[in-house]
Amino acid sequence: MAFHHEPVLLHEVLEYLAPEKGGVFADGTLGGGGHSERILMALSGEGMHYGIDRDEAAIAAATERLKHFENFRALHGNFHYVKTLLPEGVKLDGGLLDLGVSSYQIDTPERGFSYHENAPLDMRMDTSSGITAAEYVNTVSEAEFARILYEYADEKWAARIAKVLMEKRREKPLETTFDLVKVVDAAIPKAVRRKDEGHPARRTFQAVRIAVNDELAPLEKALNDWVDCLKDGGRLCVITFHSLEDRLVKRAFRTMQNPCICPPKAPICVCGRKPRGKAIGGAIKATREELNFNSRSHSATLRVFEKREEQ
Repeated sequence: MAFHHEPVLLHEVLEYLAPEKGGVFADGTLGGGGHSERILMALSGEGMHYGIDRDEAAIAAATERLKHFENFRALHGNFHYVKTLLPEGVKLDGGLLDLGVSSYQIDTPERGFSYHENAPLDMRMDTSSGITAAEYVNTVSEAEFARILYEYADEKWAARIAKVLMEKRREKPLETTFDLVKVVDAAIPKAVRRKDEGHPARRTFQAVRIAVNDELAPLEKALNDWVDCLKDGGRLCVITFHSLEDRLVKRAFRTMQNPCICPPKAPICVCGRKPRGKAIGGAIKATREELNFNSRSHSATLRVFEKREEQ
């Protein structure tokens, strides 16, 4: 299957990043290269653009798509480690993170992200390392599984699903995506499932994917590292697809903007923590026009942080 990428909030990303000829940019979630292609077009053959992705299939596909841009360099790795992935001394005019799972990963059954296709239960964004979703669900404790379902996906039936998982895997280890779907079906009453606006397993799959790929725990530090890599006046754009991610990004940006931990009534600041810039634009959503042609944009939220060094 070709690695297709319909870039979400593309117009808004380009508006806030404002790439110009000779600039230096990085896309930490390269995917199919949709956002990166437009950034490279704006650079007009000068400057540099780095594309980072932990998925080797994304790296290969985007490298092929962008091969005619001599100022593009693909980097295989996790955007959480941007400081070690970027060449030493590089400072960015702008950075982009499009979080979550890509359309290609969902639409490729053998990757194990989809609850619509029966396939090996994998869900790793980087198939060269880490444990699979099958290994995770067959070893996780009942309490921990209930926790991730509730915290990562707001699953109201978290405790019941965790209990059923324990029962099912005692009978036979889970191996496929449909094995996990059957756990959800057995845990949630049929009458409740019928009223669900989406697939009842979608929240469980989201939570397992986040856990397997360790998407949230390192996110706040990663955002700070990306801001470290910006030039003064540079901007970081972050697109999220569920409320938990968005809250983490919003909190990180707020803390970078107002880092002081002194008591509110303290006459002067003594903690020494200085603002690193400011969040701009608020929570930016897709236009009605984009919603009509790109279904993935419905849950997308863009937040932007502009670095401002102390004068």
